[in-house]
Amino acid sequence: MVRLNISPDQPLAVQQWQGLIAINYPARAYGLNRHVTISEAKKQCPDIICQHVATWKEGDEKWAYHDDAFQHMDTHKVSLDPYRKESRRILALIKEVLPADCQRVEKASIDEVFVDLSAQAHQILLKRYPMLDGPAPYDDPTEQLPRPPTTALDWDTDALIDLDTNETEDDDPDWDDVVMSIASEIVRDIRRKVYERLHYTCSAGVAKNKMVAKLGSGHKKPNNQTIVRNRAVQQFLSDFKFTKIRNLGGKLGDEVVAAFNTDTVEELLEVPMEQLKKQLGDDTGSWIYNIIRGEDQSEVNPRTQIKSMLSAKSFRPSINSFEIGLRWLRIFVADIFSRLVEEGVLENKRRPKTINLHHRQGAQTRSKQAPIPGGRTIDENGLFELAKSLLAQVVVDGRAWPCANLSLSVGGFEDGPTGNKGIGGFLVRGEEAKVANSSSRSLAEREDMIPPPPGKRRKVDEGGIRSFFGSRHESSEGGSEREDSDSLFVHDKTTEEPSLVEQTFDPPPSGQRDLDGHDIPDDNHNNSVGVSEVPQIATGYQEPSLEQYKCERCNKSLPVTQRVEHEDWHFARDLQAVESASAQPQTPHPPPKPTLQQSKGKGRGRPSGTAVSKSEKGQRKLAFG
Repeated sequence: MVRLNISPDQPLAVQQWQGLIAINYPARAYGLNRHVTISEAKKQCPDIICQHVATWKEGDEKWAYHDDAFQHMDTHKVSLDPYRKESRRILALIKEVLPADCQRVEKASIDEVFVDLSAQAHQILLKRYPMLDGPAPYDDPTEQLPRPPTTALDWDTDALIDLDTNETEDDDPDWDDVVMSIASEIVRDIRRKVYERLHYTCSAGVAKNKMVAKLGSGHKKPNNQTIVRNRAVQQFLSDFKFTKIRNLGGKLGDEVVAAFNTDTVEELLEVPMEQLKKQLGDDTGSWIYNIIRGEDQSEVNPRTQIKSMLSAKSFRPSINSFEIGLRWLRIFVADIFSRLVEEGVLENKRRPKTINLHHRQGAQTRSKQAPIPGGRTIDENGLFELAKSLLAQVVVDGRAWPCANLSLSVGGFEDGPTGNKGIGGFLVRGEEAKVANSSSRSLAEREDMIPPPPGKRRKVDEGGIRSFFGSRHESSEGGSEREDSDSLFVHDKTTEEPSLVEQTFDPPPSGQRDLDGHDIPDDNHNNSVGVSEVPQIATGYQEPSLEQYKCERCNKSLPVTQRVEHEDWHFARDLQAVESASAQPQTPHPPPKPTLQQSKGKGRGRPSGTAVSKSEKGQRKLAFG
């Protein structure tokens, strides 16, 4: 309504595909709810506006509003980014209105927050009533507080819950009521600021704990706030079904209903604690006994942080190629990256450590995971390359198409380092740099006048294990063993980065033997079990087909129905080969050091392949390792 600048009395519904997910209050006056279809809604309310949610369109890199999105469910994906954006604006404004030194705000959902007003209400209370700030009379902490003035309460236009049956409004107010009145003033100010700046109306509940406050926020809608005083809690809860209480819905609520044959708080109050414990267990029974009496000890948690981000799509009909899968991965990455920016990934405040891909084909679900390299800022292209590699692994495993569901997620969030000094902090600029340069030149001129110290003599190793070996240039292979060893060490260091794609190997040529000395079958025979056979082996059963097609790359004859999957498999293999080649170091290295198996048949200084049958007389072999 705010985005489209729609009149407050105009009926409007938010549409997702062929269903309604939200209906404004003018439309509800026509008896509409979220369970009706689009056609039924327009029949009951001809003037209703049905606005489809924003969607990501296949191939696009940004979400948008498409009027015909409901007709293209197979190529569009719902985007929640507009709602997340407005939710952040509302939350930021609430924090701006509250004092920075005593604010505790918990984001409970995209359109709901809990605010602990205890500290702020206490500050205002002591400022208005200074007599409460001093010591107790006669230094006796058991002395009663003075009575609050009868004019202390001002509920304005709030919805005030009636007191319990044994209380009357004529009774003198207590300080709990005064504190609740102060809290209602704070909430009223927050709601007013949200409407003035962002044009959104809010409902609120003010009570002594989160559970009662949440029930109060939904008691009088829209654009109202409900005050549940401590003396009115039991009266307020008695009219509720306990399945409406937070954490008492779902399976636990059904279990309580089945055990005691009631779903109302008023009737469950008559059940003693011992019977609740006996039926539901000690912990659950005790918790339910207290919760239906308005006792909730859960605190407002201002540091609620997400642990993972997910973007997913169910395909109807299923997708059938690697290229289409990549187009959807591009959308998933853009969706996730926009949320990572909100978490401060560009400022290195928080960043994920892993990326996960889930793929469903028929009844089989595959999952692939890879680490997100650290040490550099996460960007959209880097995430896409990781996601593409994971999908390639699924294709190499075989039987990837048709795909019914694909999802991408990042997790393992960690806080970035704080207090790091940028490189600019180590640099000197302007006049300070000129002074430093002139000082360095004068120092260098003075140092030129001082003769250099006598050079140190190089220490010669005349003993130790080197005496058993010749000069470092004696190796007949060219270069010393020490140089070979160092080169191998540097080479190993450059390959410490873990590969994101599982290593695969091509089958050896026909006529060769494996490590155990067995003949390797020819790849052209039916008994071949090479890597190229993985897609067929993974199926377990190959349906007969009258039409065959022969792959030009591997000369295999396959049913025409498997052609697309087989070509995707080749594409994934090519992608693997390119990434593996790019991961290898490009600098030349000296000839590698002989392996252990080669060294057994070579003598020092002899040409390669010259065997030594046994040690000469008077010699003995050194045992290394």
